[in-house]
Amino acid sequence: MANHLFLVLLVPLLAATVSAIICQQRIWVRVITIAATLFSLGYSTWLLVMIPSAGRMVAQAGGWVAPFGITLIADGLSALMLFLTALLTLATVLFSFATIDENRERFYYYPLLLLLLFGCSGAFLTGDLFNLYVWFEILLVASFGLITLGGSRGQLEGGLKYMALNLFGSTCFLVGAGLVYGVAGTLNMAHLAERLSTVQDPSLVTAVAGFFLIAFGSKAALAPLFFWLPTSYHTPSIAVTALFGGLLSKIGIYALYRIFGTVFQNELPRLAPLILVVAGVTMVVGVIGAMAQINVRRILAFHIVSQVGYMAMGLGLASVAGMTAGILFLAHNIIVKTALFLVGGAAEHISGTGELKQMGGMARREPLLATLWLLASFALVGIPPLSGFFGKLGLVQAGVAGEQWLIVAVAAFVSLFTLFSMLKIWNEVFWKKAYSDQSQLPPARSGLIMPAALLVAFSIAMGFGAAPTFEYSRMAAEQIFDIASLVRDVCGPNGCDAVELAVSR
Repeated sequence: MANHLFLVLLVPLLAATVSAIICQQRIWVRVITIAATLFSLGYSTWLLVMIPSAGRMVAQAGGWVAPFGITLIADGLSALMLFLTALLTLATVLFSFATIDENRERFYYYPLLLLLLFGCSGAFLTGDLFNLYVWFEILLVASFGLITLGGSRGQLEGGLKYMALNLFGSTCFLVGAGLVYGVAGTLNMAHLAERLSTVQDPSLVTAVAGFFLIAFGSKAALAPLFFWLPTSYHTPSIAVTALFGGLLSKIGIYALYRIFGTVFQNELPRLAPLILVVAGVTMVVGVIGAMAQINVRRILAFHIVSQVGYMAMGLGLASVAGMTAGILFLAHNIIVKTALFLVGGAAEHISGTGELKQMGGMARREPLLATLWLLASFALVGIPPLSGFFGKLGLVQAGVAGEQWLIVAVAAFVSLFTLFSMLKIWNEVFWKKAYSDQSQLPPARSGLIMPAALLVAFSIAMGFGAAPTFEYSRMAAEQIFDIASLVRDVCGPNGCDAVELAVSR
């Protein structure tokens, strides 16, 4: 029993509580935030190392046996997401030290960041649908607080759109959970996978699966429910935008991978054509929206939508190869997208604006910042040997193997336009001469540059270490599809139904 899994939940929660109580003590709040984040990063790194050899880790709250109690499960995908979340939180906190004003800090900025870390960690570890819903609501509360912190008109408008669409997704999630409980009589994921594989009326299960596709698709910003993202993510502080842009929509993708790879595994081939259509439309709409924008953060926000389409493509290919490439691309994009927001945010912080036509000359003024932008941009587009190349190559190979020629062509087409829109930012912000005298602008401090440099370094390492990262992604994908071992690890060798029958006697 891996009861140590609860530590990664308790530490951020306790840190958030203490830092909220002493929120006026800025130095101590920063120390507590860094300490809790470093603990999460260290613990998740240990999980990344251990799981390939030790296998899936399971814990049961309060000694209750599954499927009756609260189950925590750490496998390859959840460990990877825990690591990436802690890494992004660390980069965000370091960037916040250089950019967040004292007023926001005193109004619970760091406690909200820790609460977000707490909610993400719970969502990645939970083993049942009801608690996944609870963790999503914790995420929603923390993210709404962060997106509206400051109280400007733009933040409030963006926050309302963000809240409305997420509440719609949560409602679909809750309805789906109620329906699946009515069909299977359980919400434990392992138990659901065991029971739904024997349901006599597959059309009913397909209809229930549709609710989860809508729920998690809206949270992931898949077409047509994507419009809330580019209208809200550019409104908060730069650090919050970077964290949201890199992480939050990917939690919806994680949930789609988890639920459709395990719980609705038999429904995935039936829904795969629809998922591929949605993926292709999302790619195209996102990149077209990016090309039409003239603000750095708005361009990057539309690119979030476009890149989410690639991740949905990995699911829609309905194979271990597709899931492997999807996980690899997911990890790459989380790191690179956050790095781009941090670099663009640093340029905005220095220039005092994010409008392309009012910026310029940054390459001459801040060559290191410009270099980081180029490296992250090339990784996003998929230029070898950077991390994005291997994720996209895996998706194309899986698509060709599955004879899904249309989605492969769309993916290649969208990559070209992604390059175009990223070069537009490079030309306007970094390469062109400045539109005004920049001699009075503040220099880029290390606190603005180092968080992005940390993430770009990880992206480069993923590219040069493509073989081990690909092998880890394949292991994670195989674990998702391996229902038999999941049921055995959670409920024992006889399965969840046998445990339920024994307890009822």
